[in-house]
Amino acid sequence: MYLHLGNDFLVRTRDIVGIFDIENTSVSKLTKEFLNTAEKNKRVVYCTYEMPKSFVVCLDRDFTEKIYVSQMSCATLLKRYKRSFNTQSNSQCTMHSAQ
Repeated sequence: MYLHLGNDFLVRTRDIVGIFDIENTSVSKLTKEFLNTAEKNKRVVYCTYEMPKSFVVCLDRDFTEKIYVSQMSCATLLKRYKRSFNTQSNSQCTMHSAQ
C-alpha cells in the first residue's frame, strides 16, 4: 500500500517510520539537527512549495532515511495511513505522532 503525501508524491506504507507535525516537533534542538543533517545529505524531499505542515520519515531498502516534507497536516496523513491498513486487512494499526 502507498500513502499519498500531496502533489503526486507517494511512499510505501511499510517504509514509514513516523509522521510528525512540523510545527510542534521542530522546536526541539535534536529535531532541528536531524532535519538539518538530512538536508545537508540531500535526503529531504519537498512535496510542496507551500507552507509545510508535516514531515514523514521513511527508510529505503538500504535502511537510509529519507524525509518527505508535506503541506498535508499530520492528522490527515495519519487518517490516510490508518485507512490504508483498514482497507487492506481490517487490522488495527497505531502510528504515533508528536502533537
